[in-house]
Amino acid sequence: MKIRLAVALVALAIGFTVPTFAQQTNTPDPQLRQVVDTLANKLDEAMNNNDAAAAAALFTEDSIFVTPQGPIYGREPIEKHYADLFQKVHYSNFINENDQNSPHVIGTAGNEIWSNGEWSATIQGKSGGPIQVKGYWSNITVRDGDTWKKRMVTINITPAPAPAQTK
Repeated sequence: MKIRLAVALVALAIGFTVPTFAQQTNTPDPQLRQVVDTLANKLDEAMNNNDAAAAAALFTEDSIFVTPQGPIYGREPIEKHYADLFQKVHYSNFINENDQNSPHVIGTAGNEIWSNGEWSATIQGKSGGPIQVKGYWSNITVRDGDTWKKRMVTINITPAPAPAQTK
C-alpha cells in the first residue's frame, strides 16, 4: 500500500513538472541579443556601402567564412572575397533578420555564442539586374577583447524564383 502511494506521488510530481519544463521559452539573453543585433546592423551597413574592409573587420583573424562556393579562411582572404564580390555586383537594401530565439550561449565561459537568421538584398550587376536575393546564415561569435567578432559564418543563397512567362 505504501509503495503504491509513493509511486502515485512520484507520478503526480512528474505530471506537474513536465508541463513546467514545456512552458519554458528559449528567450535569448537581452545583452547578447544586442550584440548579435549590433553586428548584424554593422554588416548591413558594410554591405550597403559595398565596403569590404568594414565587412571583414567584423571577423576574427582566424575566422572561417563558409560560402556556397566553399570555405574562406582568415580575415584578409575574407576581405579580398568581399572586394572581389563588390567589383562584380553592387549591393543595396541588404538586411539581416536575426532568428527570434538567437543567440545561444556555447560552452560555460559566456564568451562564445551561436546565432542564426536570414538575409535579403538587391544586387545590381554590371550587365544586368537588379535582382532580389535572399538566404540564411549561421554565426559563431566570440568576445575578442572588448568587442565581439564572428569566428565562423555559414551562408547560403536561396535562388530567386524565375519571372513568370506570359504567352
